[in-house]
Amino acid sequence: MSKKLKVVTIGGGSSYTPELLEGFIKRYDELPITELWLVDVEAGKEKQDIIFDLCLRMVEHAGVPIAIYKTLNRREALVDADFVTTQLRVGQLKARELDERIPLSQGYLGQETNGAGGLFKGLRTIPVIFDIIKDVEEICPNAWVINFTNPAGMVTEAVFRHTNFKKFIGVCNIPVGMKMFIQDVLKVKPEDELNIDLFGLNHLVFIRDVLVNGESRFAELLDGVASGTLKPSGVKNIFDLPFSEGLIRSLNLLPCSYLLYYFKPKEMLAIEMGEFYKGGARATVVQQVEKQLFELYKDPNLDVKPKELELRGGAYYSDAACEVISAIYNDKQTEHYVNFPHKGHIDNIPADWAIEMTCTIGRDGATPSPRIKHFDEKVLGLVYTIKGFEIAASEAALSGQFNDVLLALNLSPLIHSDKDAERLARDMLLAHEALLPNFAGTIAGLK
Repeated sequence: MSKKLKVVTIGGGSSYTPELLEGFIKRYDELPITELWLVDVEAGKEKQDIIFDLCLRMVEHAGVPIAIYKTLNRREALVDADFVTTQLRVGQLKARELDERIPLSQGYLGQETNGAGGLFKGLRTIPVIFDIIKDVEEICPNAWVINFTNPAGMVTEAVFRHTNFKKFIGVCNIPVGMKMFIQDVLKVKPEDELNIDLFGLNHLVFIRDVLVNGESRFAELLDGVASGTLKPSGVKNIFDLPFSEGLIRSLNLLPCSYLLYYFKPKEMLAIEMGEFYKGGARATVVQQVEKQLFELYKDPNLDVKPKELELRGGAYYSDAACEVISAIYNDKQTEHYVNFPHKGHIDNIPADWAIEMTCTIGRDGATPSPRIKHFDEKVLGLVYTIKGFEIAASEAALSGQFNDVLLALNLSPLIHSDKDAERLARDMLLAHEALLPNFAGTIAGLK
């Protein structure tokens, strides 16, 4: 294979980077990375330095010849890159805290990929991803960009709707967690062939069939989840509430945990409001976890990924990302669950949508599974609603116009009043002013 394999990780100072590197180390025989570059911004330099030192120790401990570099100069890092991974957070966790607290202070769900919080994370993130893509097109046009920056669905939609860049795949850990749950409860052995028919949008996916060695095991899985004898593993940043038996049986689908926000909005909001009134928000918890992680990372004797990282809420991101990179690099033609444009493969949604579904990945990227030709009609209304929100959000991120922000907010099923949407839009634009250069003119008019 190629003598050099260079990966550039943008957001290299993230607390997730040790997990990503662990994934690369585990797969070194099939993915012989020669260079891993960690890129960050000035505000993330201290964390980047700590992560860099830990990565050096991890590589030395593992005995693999991966050269680790760090830089604040993205363009320098991108020269001759084969893969670029994006795991950035514009404004870091302080911005996430505003995304959660401002909506909650007005009686609305505060969450980093849904509703008002998800919208504003997208408004900050999409222009930065576009800048990265421009640099990639100029400096390393043959590189693949593997994105696991949230909101991944909105970001993927924006890239394929508003740029001509094709070598972009959005990755999420939610389907990986669902797959691991299925492997566990169905006692799938490593030599078994497991196929999962998963479809929808990012953080809005459903499983409609599970095949083990070609035989459907979906009925027993659905029955176990519906009756409560099998308990799906949620994600760390979502409160653990079971879906009702009636919902699971009537849908005849297995929803991902993020669908709690749409099927249990009253309960989810009540829980979040209770935490908020006690002075808490998920971002506050994450900042504490991250602080503890970086104290651990500083330990000169630590030379592996610490177990505590799993508390952070992004477990299995590395497996998703590393597996996708390996599938492309080795032309594996293996099954994955990613965000990409289906280009008309699904017959009952618009051909230009970016979606999340089961696909096969090889050197040419993602090809949709031939087993899934259309989305289940029962959930099509919700899928259309959320996709309308994502499309409006991506338009707003580029236009910088107040009315485009308002439209996106009003299209979200989690916002219940047009007047509240105006107040939320105004308050959040003002709060995030420093991170929304596209909106400079709009924000000046609000003051």
